[in-house]
Amino acid sequence: MRAVLLDAFGTLVQMEPPAPVLTALLADAGYAFDQAVVADALHAEIRHYRAHMQMGRDAEGLAALRTDCAGVLVTALGDGAPPVPLATDLLVQCLRFRLYDDALPAMDALHDMGLVLAVVSNWDCALPGHLERLGVADRFAVIAASAPVGHRKPDAAIFHAALRAMEIAPADALHVGDRRVEDLEGARAAGLSALLLDRSPGAVVSDDVVTSLIDIPLRVAP
Repeated sequence: MRAVLLDAFGTLVQMEPPAPVLTALLADAGYAFDQAVVADALHAEIRHYRAHMQMGRDAEGLAALRTDCAGVLVTALGDGAPPVPLATDLLVQCLRFRLYDDALPAMDALHDMGLVLAVVSNWDCALPGHLERLGVADRFAVIAASAPVGHRKPDAAIFHAALRAMEIAPADALHVGDRRVEDLEGARAAGLSALLLDRSPGAVVSDDVVTSLIDIPLRVAP
């Protein structure tokens, strides 16, 4: 094993609950909404983002995607919603990411074992910037986000693009992520070893499943 590829959202990073943050930002801007209404509107916006994520392949596409997502949010909020340009700014402000507690210890241990690290994630072109703000971008030889790569998991092409950039064969790499189809099955179909990360209460460790990122070094140790 020469490399470990990691998913980003749900694996390395999590998002602070956005509804309370956006509700407060809206109120500060003079738009009062019940938090439950904001939460429902955000659910609609997130569905739209996931369906159209690949638009965000570059800065221009990302700006268009964010405007579209804000339009969905405004429509879902209904009467009294802010104009789309303001909603776009507030939407971006409310998306706040942080590392899972097990991320840094796992990355430290894998680095100490001499393994090359990479990120392979279904995300827009802003992913490297998010990881940089979290202070970990320089830990990865490659950050492969689906939108700029042009392929999204479970397509084998995104895994192979990351591995080509590192000059590592699929058989010499492990991918870990929190989604069975996109991460576990997608990586294995691309020729990599793979593990499913399941942090849910009551999750059971198995040959396919780990419950924490700090379990990964134990799985790849010679």
